[in-house]
Amino acid sequence: MTKQPLNMRSWVRRIMMLMLLAPLAAVGSTAVLSAPRADLWPLWEAHDPASTRIIDHARWTKFLQRHVHTDAAGVNRVAYARIPETDRHDLAAYLSAIAAAPVSTLRRAEQRAFWINLYNALTVTLILDHYPVASIRDIDISPGLFADGPWDKALVTVEGVPVSLNDIEHRILRPIWRDPRLHYALNCASVGCPNLQRRAFTTMNAPSLLDRAARDFVNSPRGARLEGDQLTVSSLYVWFVEDFGGGTAGVVRHLKEFAAPDLAAALDDVTEIEDAYDWSLNDAAPQ
Repeated sequence: MTKQPLNMRSWVRRIMMLMLLAPLAAVGSTAVLSAPRADLWPLWEAHDPASTRIIDHARWTKFLQRHVHTDAAGVNRVAYARIPETDRHDLAAYLSAIAAAPVSTLRRAEQRAFWINLYNALTVTLILDHYPVASIRDIDISPGLFADGPWDKALVTVEGVPVSLNDIEHRILRPIWRDPRLHYALNCASVGCPNLQRRAFTTMNAPSLLDRAARDFVNSPRGARLEGDQLTVSSLYVWFVEDFGGGTAGVVRHLKEFAAPDLAAALDDVTEIEDAYDWSLNDAAPQ
């Protein structure tokens, strides 16, 4: 796969970020300088508990079933290079249809499924629009000289309001639902990220699908792995430590909630953690 060259703005960003991150290198941290905090966008608190409207996500499930494949390591990969134009058009039609839905009039559970599916479908579309690319972080379209990646770029308009990926994750989903399992639902098109599920989230399946996604990730080497007495966890638990209990003890408690018995028992003796993350694209191997 050919990596797209960085433009001048990207080079400036990377150089400045390296300079800013230099002090962190001394302590071996792999965490980003600062992850976005949950910062409520009050506009999207509106909802209707009595609503019975259901958004149709069948086309998204159809797309996922066709093009997301699980590799031998348990990583769900997207066959970006093999997605035909007809399916890309169908994905675009799905996004247009759900973006036109009156989300503020839905009940909370339906809204949660709406925002999760919108985030993941936008991310897949973003990769397709820039493919081939080695990492989503190479898609430097966010506004601002020091912005990195695509997350702050408005990608869709919902109820007349431009919305970015960071808006969906950090200004809507995290502050409204306050559920750490949401981190397992949102996929950033990277190998280190929790899997892109092979079916759409819905009001009915979300509780079980969120639990399953959490268990699958926690019990995979990408989520948590013990080597002797050293626990290495996904950098997600460091970047968003406030969502996972606020410190090492909180992260360990969260991991034990979803860990298989052997891992849960081993976590009893953990007092400190290291973190790691693989930003390479979750691309399926060519056939």
